[in-house]
Amino acid sequence: MKFGYEQTHSTENHLQPKDIEKKSIHDFWNNASCGEDLYLGGLTKQDYNLQSAERYRLEPYIETFARFAEAKQLRVLEIGIGLGADHQRFAEAGAELFGIDLTSRAINHTSCRLQAFGLTSVLSIGDAEILTFDHDFFDLVYSWGVLHHTPSTDKAVAEVFRVLKTGGIARIMIYHKWSFVGLMLWFRYGLLHGKPWTSLKSIYGKYLESPGTKAYSFSEATKLMHQFRDVQIRTVLTHGDLLSSHAGQRHQGLLLHLARSIWPRWFIQKLFPRAGLFMLIQATK
Repeated sequence: MKFGYEQTHSTENHLQPKDIEKKSIHDFWNNASCGEDLYLGGLTKQDYNLQSAERYRLEPYIETFARFAEAKQLRVLEIGIGLGADHQRFAEAGAELFGIDLTSRAINHTSCRLQAFGLTSVLSIGDAEILTFDHDFFDLVYSWGVLHHTPSTDKAVAEVFRVLKTGGIARIMIYHKWSFVGLMLWFRYGLLHGKPWTSLKSIYGKYLESPGTKAYSFSEATKLMHQFRDVQIRTVLTHGDLLSSHAGQRHQGLLLHLARSIWPRWFIQKLFPRAGLFMLIQATK
């Protein structure tokens, strides 16, 4: 499952616009898998354990959302494996496991990780918009913070639906539009640049992670998941919304340093508990 531009094209002049967009996303994440520069020093079991510990400390809701232990003997696909922490947990639970990622870097990291722990999975480079699996193949499809990066997120969700068995579960995290992270980015790159009319769509697409990153309102996410039944959507405040860590912050500077020291975390948690960046979606086919 290789992208055509990875195999056959030597320059971007031969690519269609959507392929160029995907290549820019690929290049962003192939430079460093998500969290790699912050947590990973090497490729040993100790390094991977440290990365997992930090990941679940910063984002404890992953474990309750993914419900790794329930994956025993289920056929599971993870879309966007990154450094492989969640993938490892599914493997340890006894899932019949498959994983795809846009980048060879993530595949190599996760392969090394699983090998270090004596675990197995079927891993391949792949496009979330064009899954190469049969219809009705998986019991569970899981994706944490990935599908909002691909240009046609609706196509990716349709592919998730297609490869799930009837009664199968999709657990997907995408970004929430009305979040404090979005507000902070708009304040810095819209208001302070004298462009208060700049849309959140443009802000997320230019300044949050890879080019073209999207974020969704509740109504937009509901529409995105329209093929599924029993769709449950909730949001969580993240360490990014609360400025409680340095993780994932591309935009360092004095202003952010000052904001972190005076940020009213208790006030936000009390009055705006739903204004978090992470939107957690569970849906049944």
